[in-house]
Amino acid sequence: MKTKQAEYKEAPGRKKIITEAGRIISGWGLKMPKKVELAFDFGLGDFYRTGEVEFWMANEISEGYCGKFLFLFPGQTCPKHHHRKKHETFFILKGRVSMEANGKRFEMAEGDCWAMAQGVDHTFTAIENPALIIEVSRPCEPGDSIFEDKKIGRL
Repeated sequence: MKTKQAEYKEAPGRKKIITEAGRIISGWGLKMPKKVELAFDFGLGDFYRTGEVEFWMANEISEGYCGKFLFLFPGQTCPKHHHRKKHETFFILKGRVSMEANGKRFEMAEGDCWAMAQGVDHTFTAIENPALIIEVSRPCEPGDSIFEDKKIGRL
């Protein structure tokens, strides 16, 4: 299942990146879903600085939910953005993450959980080591992710 935004925003070397992330995750004793695997560089061309790997469990638009794993390499950032419709809850499964929401920065560690309401600008970065985040949310719909960086625009 490929979406239009995934076709032009995925990082070059997608298979290698997903394999590399998979090796790290496997070393933690975990197995990721194979339903949808994406490696985003958000069209900026510097994946290991600004990007993430996503492993989707579900994106059930008619049922109103989405579940996915977000993997970040050390120091990697998901750029600042917000959603018009999507409410998200993040659970840190592995690693530590520097989270920023509405201009306030805080650190999240394994076992921490944070709910992100619609319209809240947020960004997150893996601190020192790889990080794995579980995201449970309303469905991902095209155009609902609005990025501060106008080069990215909307996904």
